[in-house]
Amino acid sequence: MPLKLSETRPEERPRERLFALGPSALTTVELLAIVIGTGTKSGDALEVARELLGEARGSLRILGRRPAAAVAGIRGLGRAKAARVIAALELGRRLNEETRQSGIPVRSPADVYRYCAPALRDLLVEEFHLLILDAQNRINRDLLITRGTLTSSLVHPREVFRPAIAEAAAGVIVVHNHPSGDPAPSAEDRAVTRQLVAAGRLLDLPVHDHVIVGGDRYFSFAEAGLL
Repeated sequence: MPLKLSETRPEERPRERLFALGPSALTTVELLAIVIGTGTKSGDALEVARELLGEARGSLRILGRRPAAAVAGIRGLGRAKAARVIAALELGRRLNEETRQSGIPVRSPADVYRYCAPALRDLLVEEFHLLILDAQNRINRDLLITRGTLTSSLVHPREVFRPAIAEAAAGVIVVHNHPSGDPAPSAEDRAVTRQLVAAGRLLDLPVHDHVIVGGDRYFSFAEAGLL
């Protein structure tokens, strides 16, 4: 059985180990225990952290998708501790976004997926992004155009091409996610893509691809020959 905090020597406890060895030396449960801070009468912070991670099948990605109320309802947490856990996961997501480099070349839809998936694959709502490309097919900017269910009225060509023209784009790639995890395009996805491709031709600003991120998979309209 895993040791309780009270059964470990002070220097072996998560906080002390973090300062002595650095955060990379700690297990996920130990890191969560530090975020949680204190336990309850029925279990210490390590036990609460084990239960929390167990509820998410050992996955921080699954935990990050849980609604705040569901996390707060886990035994030993409550609203204050759940808020700390959710905030820590969101900070990790934002750090990951910051470390994504601009100016990376796009050679294939897989490159687009690798660039966008960390930010999009675990979202609970749809986001529609515009990738601004330079003449060497490098990503200069990643712009959020809209958030919500994708419709042709929500993603109007003027909302897509106005920033593309302002940024002097040589071309664009549009990307959105399916929270269901299934990247297969819907009829609305196809309609939006046709509308954007047609507008791009009129403006002489090519839409090179529309990539749909669905969990650990993606769908590319260019790869499928649908542009």
